[in-house]
Amino acid sequence: MITGPIKSQVDQIWNAFWSGGISNPMEVIEQITYLLFIRRLDDLQTLKENRANRLKEPIEHPYFPKGKDGLGKGGGRPYAELRWTQFKHLAPAEMYGVVSEHVFPFLRTLGGDDSTYAHHMKDARFTIPTPALLAKVVDLLDKVPLEDRDTKGDVYEYMLGKIASAGQNGQFRTPRHIIQLMVELTAPEAIGRAKVESQGLGLFVRSLVGLDREAAKAVMATFVAGKSGNQIEFVNLVVDHLTEHGIVEPALLYDSPFTDVSPHGPEGLFPPAQVTELIRILDGVRATALAA
Repeated sequence: MITGPIKSQVDQIWNAFWSGGISNPMEVIEQITYLLFIRRLDDLQTLKENRANRLKEPIEHPYFPKGKDGLGKGGGRPYAELRWTQFKHLAPAEMYGVVSEHVFPFLRTLGGDDSTYAHHMKDARFTIPTPALLAKVVDLLDKVPLEDRDTKGDVYEYMLGKIASAGQNGQFRTPRHIIQLMVELTAPEAIGRAKVESQGLGLFVRSLVGLDREAAKAVMATFVAGKSGNQIEFVNLVVDHLTEHGIVEPALLYDSPFTDVSPHGPEGLFPPAQVTELIRILDGVRATALAA
């Protein structure tokens, strides 16, 4: 259940749609879902970029490839300009053209013909009627903190509760197709964690028995000093993983559950020098297992 500032933000978004000419609540939710999906794609692309830069690897399956989309004059818009963090800064009229003529056509072809994306996005409609309304909604949505998965669920539950047919008799049932759409669109990357291949008896044994929790906390003690809030939560996840699995491969820091705390990976919480130090610590833990 959402209260306070987030509830007020959602109310402002909802009221903006109504005053801007969209009164069908399901259409409001549909348009918000598409816009949040676009924002989420940008977050995931940033995560991929941070991971690739840190691990010195190419970006795997980028959502926004190099080049242009081929729509309109001059070969179209660069895909990079279709990202939320790019078009949100544009003037309303230009933003409207980018979103309606480039972003939504891009969404309809995202992922190929047989993907979850294609299934849900092939009929994606952009129905926001004016540049002013789009600019206002984008600005309001950009301020809603959606890093926490529970918050995203609460936001949708609250919006669905606004549907006129809901709540009149104290009962509400979320339509199944809406549940399925929201689940698959707000988690567009089906993340399957591959098992880390053992390289020697030491790593194999360590992966089976894990690491003593006090030892794991001691390893991270210097790094956690002076940290606060989500930084501490991120480090605690590292300690949990060390306790259970004995090592933490740096690539895992760009995957769930770490990205549940920081959607952009460790770079979203720590400056580059501290990320380098964190990787050094984890490599040291791995080295002790290799030597065993």
